[in-house]
Amino acid sequence: MSKPRPSTVATGLQPRPHDHAPSTPSSLRQSRTLSSSSKSGGDDVDARAGPSSLSQHSDETTSLLHHERVHDGPCDHGTFSPRASSPPPGPSMSDVDAGSTAESTSSLPSNESQGLKGNWKKTLSSRMKSKTMANSSALAEQYGIRDNWVMYLGYYIPCLTWLRQYKWSWLKGDFTAAITIATMYLPMALSYADNLAHVPPINGLYAFAINPLVYAILGTCPQMVVGPEAAGSLLVGSIVKSSIDLGGGDDDNAVLQARIAGVAVGIAGATVLVMGLIRLGYLDSVLSRPFLRGFISAIGVVIFIDQLIPVLGLNHAAKDTPGISHGSTIQKLVFVLTHLAVGHRLSAVIGIVSFFVIMVLREIKRRLQPRHPAVAYFPDRLIVVVLSALLAWSLDWELHGVAVLGKVEAASGHYFAFRWPFRPSHMAHIRDAFGTSFLIGMLGFFESSVAAKSLGAEEVIEGMQMSPNRELVALGSANLIGACFMAIPAFGGYGRSKVNKSTGGKTPMSSFILSVLTFICIYFLLSWFYYLPKTVLSALIMAVAWSLIEEAPHDVSFFFRIKGWTELTLMALILAITVLFSLNLGIAFGIFVSLLQVIRHATRPRIEILGRIPGTDRFVNAEEHTGDLEFVEGCLIVKIPEPLTFANTGDLKNRLRRLERYGTGNAHPALPRLRPQDSNRNVIFDIHGVTSMDGSGVQVLEEIVRSYRDRGVRVFFSRPISRQNRVWEMMELSGIVLLVGEHRFVDDIKDALRLTSVWEP
Repeated sequence: MSKPRPSTVATGLQPRPHDHAPSTPSSLRQSRTLSSSSKSGGDDVDARAGPSSLSQHSDETTSLLHHERVHDGPCDHGTFSPRASSPPPGPSMSDVDAGSTAESTSSLPSNESQGLKGNWKKTLSSRMKSKTMANSSALAEQYGIRDNWVMYLGYYIPCLTWLRQYKWSWLKGDFTAAITIATMYLPMALSYADNLAHVPPINGLYAFAINPLVYAILGTCPQMVVGPEAAGSLLVGSIVKSSIDLGGGDDDNAVLQARIAGVAVGIAGATVLVMGLIRLGYLDSVLSRPFLRGFISAIGVVIFIDQLIPVLGLNHAAKDTPGISHGSTIQKLVFVLTHLAVGHRLSAVIGIVSFFVIMVLREIKRRLQPRHPAVAYFPDRLIVVVLSALLAWSLDWELHGVAVLGKVEAASGHYFAFRWPFRPSHMAHIRDAFGTSFLIGMLGFFESSVAAKSLGAEEVIEGMQMSPNRELVALGSANLIGACFMAIPAFGGYGRSKVNKSTGGKTPMSSFILSVLTFICIYFLLSWFYYLPKTVLSALIMAVAWSLIEEAPHDVSFFFRIKGWTELTLMALILAITVLFSLNLGIAFGIFVSLLQVIRHATRPRIEILGRIPGTDRFVNAEEHTGDLEFVEGCLIVKIPEPLTFANTGDLKNRLRRLERYGTGNAHPALPRLRPQDSNRNVIFDIHGVTSMDGSGVQVLEEIVRSYRDRGVRVFFSRPISRQNRVWEMMELSGIVLLVGEHRFVDDIKDALRLTSVWEP
């Protein structure tokens, strides 16, 4: 360390020895002391002038500045970027603007003011507009764009946007995509309703008749198609079976089962709709990827084992064995393995052959599609369904003991019978279904978000932008309306939407046409499904379950590669609990662990002690660069890199105390003090990352500052954000600025270090 250079300032602030100055200042602080003379003629410097004034008197040989030039505008030199000198104190531009605005407002003629008050349309419009809409109106006026309600209405009701831009050349692709999806997925809807949701098969078709139509009006992703999914249908089935187990009916009461499903889907839709209205679109990031992957894989395993019973012709044996129909997955697996010999052989042959044909055709399509895109149009599932139905009709499989779908009809006897799901008479079902229904909505939204993002950012329709909040509103509205007709849940699916895009679908018109085709099917083609073997429907579902399971190995191998043992453990536990016990217990455990992880991450303060890299003017986290940093004598430099809220300030005092005592937050508190008390005579907070604070956060910070002041420790704040920001206002109102002194809020750490060497009376 070199000897300190003598310096004086003609202000009464003498850099002479004092309680807070080191006996032998380091070269780091020495390079930041004030110069001995002023080059501007020895003008006095006000002690409250702040860092900008002090920096003007720095010696030209100061190590922090001799190799860098001050410049305006953004820069990328890091924490100690040189900045242009601050302008002299004076009225801010915002004050001038405010005054000018006030003067111009007061100078309006009285008759013009009366005219504005009398124009009720403008008054109503201005009151209904949000702050963002008001700012947008100002921008539109600035750039000469006409600002009207049609523009905003088209944003919140996207069909007004895409219908105005629709081209007839798109109709061929949309129509082809709708027909392709109908031939592939309408039989799946029957399977989901009958085998997974345990409701009449027609309720699965309702989900393709109503939900895509509503989504075409309100949805923000043009190429996404909503429809029933295996996971949601299985969860609805668990609610229906649970209600029956609690004495709410029997397995043959189709009307009651449809009503319970309507209640469950209504709760899911209402939950998602409310989340959209209160702008909770960011929740698609709350549940972790391991939880979703573990849960979806568990659902795949549960569905696959469940469908083994009808595929192998064990339906009658399962009904005759107590506890199997509503038992756990492991019980069903044991039942299947121990009753293979009593299964209906013809049903088993039909089911197994159908499953392998579906899987082989699926693999052929997957391999040929990159070279021959037209393969996507091949209706492999429809061919299996039609052939099996024709064979069942011509060979009288029903007479040989093969279970067929039979007459497809509404449980109430009327198509699209309206029934409000939130009737007082349904309160018992609402209480039982609420938790699982909430998860149906969340999983549906997550799956829809993944599907929408995977479709790419191609803007087919100008001005139609995807918004998570509006997606919640669209999906919630679609399912709430569908629930009024007792449809099973329907959300966006990646596979279905990918088929829509690859077969020519460009706009929501394909969803509209799909709804029309489903209505035609319900009113005119239901009799054609009579001879469809149920074992074939179960084989279709087993193929879907296999696709859910086969996605897991990629994630498992990835987490193995990065040694993500926590993620792998969570996936394994969710899978084991779901298979060994129940779906609901697996759900509860996964959500509980995910929320614990979120809370733990949010409540942990991330303050850092900073040290200087030798030979540079850069300060970095001392815990990440141990052993090769220089520290300024008598100074503790602490960086707060995040907003301060009630969540992360609960333990802030303890972690700060550890930094004072040990110089690291990783030391055990049982250790004796490692840093001497004199090392903390000056505390500098780098608060550039504190972009927001709530009441609890500012209260804790005020208590910390007051405690330092009572102990005789000087506190400095470097790199505060704009004084027009709410953070500065809260620091003023809480008294922090008064406790510290406004002159100790400086532009950079180097300015704070200069002030630590200046004596203050």
